[in-house]
Amino acid sequence: MSDSQKATAGEPLRVALLGCGVVGSSVARMLVEHADDLAARVGRPLELVGIAVRRAGRDRSDLPVDPSLFTTDADSLVTRADIVIEVIGGIEPAKGLIEKAMAHGASVVSANKALLAEAGPSLYASAALHGVDLYYEAAVAGAIPILRPIRESLAGDDVRKVLGIVNGTTNYVLDKMDTTGMGFAEAVEQAQALGYAEADPTADVEGFDAAAKAAILASLAFHTRVSSDQVHREGITEVSAADVQAAREMDCVVKLLAICERTEVAGPDGRPTPGVSVRVHPAMIPRSHPLGGVRDAFNAVFVEADAAGQLMFYGKGAGGDPTASAVLGDVVAVARHRVGGGHGPGESAYADLPVLSMGQALTRYHISLAVADRPGVLAQVATAFAAHDVSIETVRQKVVEGEDGSPTEASLVVVTHTAPDAALSATVEALAALDTVREVTSVMRVEGA
Repeated sequence: MSDSQKATAGEPLRVALLGCGVVGSSVARMLVEHADDLAARVGRPLELVGIAVRRAGRDRSDLPVDPSLFTTDADSLVTRADIVIEVIGGIEPAKGLIEKAMAHGASVVSANKALLAEAGPSLYASAALHGVDLYYEAAVAGAIPILRPIRESLAGDDVRKVLGIVNGTTNYVLDKMDTTGMGFAEAVEQAQALGYAEADPTADVEGFDAAAKAAILASLAFHTRVSSDQVHREGITEVSAADVQAAREMDCVVKLLAICERTEVAGPDGRPTPGVSVRVHPAMIPRSHPLGGVRDAFNAVFVEADAAGQLMFYGKGAGGDPTASAVLGDVVAVARHRVGGGHGPGESAYADLPVLSMGQALTRYHISLAVADRPGVLAQVATAFAAHDVSIETVRQKVVEGEDGSPTEASLVVVTHTAPDAALSATVEALAALDTVREVTSVMRVEGA
């Protein structure tokens, strides 16, 4: 018997797979095709003992697995496994099945961002109670290893900010609007035709998907429980061609960003109080910034830590094989724990920092105004900013000529310094009320500068 055979000669670890869609199919295929390598890495064979599906009779002959493994009885399947892989998505029945698996002593690997963002603390508690692992690298940014570096590699450091493009669909849409001049609807249709967007793209374009991922990232980075309903969320449906052009004029690009930041705000006594700001919204970001060059449906996460400095994680954020790669990385990790004894890290929420409102978040605004072309306009605009304690960084003015060649109005573009979002929002309302301002044509936050 060879050394490798001796190393994997123990009793197989039983693996149950919940779900056989795009990701589940890739996981099943890789478990079978890479069985020998996985066994050598774990120290024991991994035996696929069942695949829970909604319809057992569906043709899955393209998968190299025994047809008898497919079952609709997920409840029974999770009770006879050492490791359960959950890739069915949604809250229920996924949550109930995971809890049942843990109660029967199975470690769990999940790719379910919505579930982890909503019920992560209770699942962590169940894992601790039953002495099993809960891993979910694939829940954020597909194949990109980001959760484990934050949770483990940076455990001795203080993470200050996580800035990420964590939804490939919206990045593709905004990239096409920037590089080809496509409108929003046309870019979404192309994303759907290429398989980057679902038939109903609401979860992506309205920011729900990114908000769930932001909650997970913030919880890990700041040792604080953050749920998806605490994340300020704005989608990209209101991003216009004018917004994209305005960004281009500033040598910026529009991205849907997940922004998780540890910051300080004035407490009731006026002293600085630490808190966590977690938000998802479109923003202008300089093309020179590492995230500014992320194209097509790719994802990237930019991390700033005290000692490590700036770190960049980039790659494919979705798709069957990339996501399955992250799933199997977790499977190997939890399998090694079962073979060697011990467990991976559990929930770390000791900091328990308050989650700040969007109004308390510190950001910058890019504001475009259509104003009357007459003396005193700029002074009125500046007064509105000063009244809300918002400092102006730059002002650009362009006169728009009437049909007879006479100047009729001007376009005024203002970029602010950093200020609380509530003050910036109030400033925009004040500007809209000025008799010299005909229209606030565009408002967008600026990040990364």
